[in-house]
Amino acid sequence: MPFPLSTPSPCFFYFSLTSILLIASHLGYITGTAADHTSTIIGAIIDANSRKGKEEITAIKIAVDKVNNNSKNHKLSLVFRNFTGELYRAALTAEELIKEKKVQVIVGMDTWQQAALAAEIGNQAQVPVLSLAASASVRPSMQLGRPTLIQMGTNVSEQIRCISAIVHSYHWQTVIAIYEDDAYGGNAEMLTILSEALQGVGSEIEYHLSLPPISSLPDPRGAVHQELLKLLSTQSRVFIVLQSSLPMATHLFQEARRMDFMGKDSAWIITDSISSFLDSMDTSVIPHMEGALGIKSYYSKSSRPFLEFSAQFQKNFKSENPDEDNAQPGIHALRAYDSIAVITRALERLASDDTNTPNMLLKNILSSNFSGLSGNIIFEGGDLSISNSLPFRIINVVRTGYKVLDFWTQDLDNPFSREGGDKNSSRNTTKVLDGPVIWPGYLKRVPKGWEMPTDAKPLKIGIPANTSFDKFVKVDETQMEAKKKYTGFCIDIFREVLKILEQNYSLPYKFYPFVGTYDELVDCVYNKVFTRISSLCSLNLSE
Repeated sequence: MPFPLSTPSPCFFYFSLTSILLIASHLGYITGTAADHTSTIIGAIIDANSRKGKEEITAIKIAVDKVNNNSKNHKLSLVFRNFTGELYRAALTAEELIKEKKVQVIVGMDTWQQAALAAEIGNQAQVPVLSLAASASVRPSMQLGRPTLIQMGTNVSEQIRCISAIVHSYHWQTVIAIYEDDAYGGNAEMLTILSEALQGVGSEIEYHLSLPPISSLPDPRGAVHQELLKLLSTQSRVFIVLQSSLPMATHLFQEARRMDFMGKDSAWIITDSISSFLDSMDTSVIPHMEGALGIKSYYSKSSRPFLEFSAQFQKNFKSENPDEDNAQPGIHALRAYDSIAVITRALERLASDDTNTPNMLLKNILSSNFSGLSGNIIFEGGDLSISNSLPFRIINVVRTGYKVLDFWTQDLDNPFSREGGDKNSSRNTTKVLDGPVIWPGYLKRVPKGWEMPTDAKPLKIGIPANTSFDKFVKVDETQMEAKKKYTGFCIDIFREVLKILEQNYSLPYKFYPFVGTYDELVDCVYNKVFTRISSLCSLNLSE
């Protein structure tokens, strides 16, 4: 006797729906044309919780929809993976996309390390991986043993060259490098490149401050405060923020201003990792960054393709991210959009080529040559061609946003340009930045870039106590430190120069007799036992 049929209970429907939602949230989702033999499946590994990831997702969807609506020969299917996990999961995610979802190309990634691991899987399956992450590498991807890795993100090493040119133009001798640790040692190469670039212009890193990943901090503000306390003992007041997430940068500048690290005679320089969000940043955050100089990727905001994309992007972004206050697209959105254009153009050439081999898609991608929303798309050894890219903009953060000061030309002799635009056109180039610059504390002159001495922290000047040339420097022996007398030609010159300087500056100082060799005294200056005499010499007597 058959069992009687019964109507499923509400609990059954609730359980089934919940299970479907859980499975969907785990697997991501497919958009565009359903996967079949006529469509190309693209896998996207993106952090959907970050501002960068949100912009990339919206831009990629717009690009895929445009292809599917306008192309008769090619259809694209899109499989997203919201990736915020541990680094090693990048390889597992890429493997799942390639083996189970049969994707033919992967785009996205938030860090260079994630892209490198995904490319390891891509190499085995001959699946191209288009990375949207910033890279500090100076070697092409192919030389790194990852021929399927194509770099479309910002090249940090080029920004560092630009930063060193700025430091050189203002004659700052020492800097402090600040970065948010990625927890995988990826910042070491950036520090090395920065150190070498600064040495090339006669400057150096006095101290580098590593901020913990903000995702690991229960109290980010308190943690940043504790880290900044370490800078109280440093002399340099030129701060270079090499790498930071937007939330960390917000805490950093708020605390820096609160602790007077953005006072007079300080200077701040930010890379594209922060300045790229100035167009979309909360307006309440920007005033804390006022006075900073920034390196910002250049792209045209007046072209018809950009205006059309921007209008569609703002409409879609507001709908998909109602919690975001600003819907303006930035460089991350443009590069994500261009990544789909790279794939589409490669597919078009693939269809017209009779020699369709497994790696032809990769070859066609690498032979890209067109003008995208983010600039010229030409690859050299797997990386975007620097020689064909548009120059960086050098911007100055002001209370209402930012203003463009100059463009960086990559010319060692005349690194800055008043006009920018086509790098091959005639331009008014110069060795110094155009002004006027809004400096921290509204300083009317170029910041000295080092902490001025105070009564509590005077200049410490080492004096050789046992020399044979006492006409130049002599320390009169006495048991009491306060009654020691310092005489000689060099001492007289120092005091006369000090009289001139003290017309504009208060320069408390204290002499310290030193018993030892001259080399040992120089070592004490290097180790900061004594104040560098070069700090005095660097002051501009005309001011």
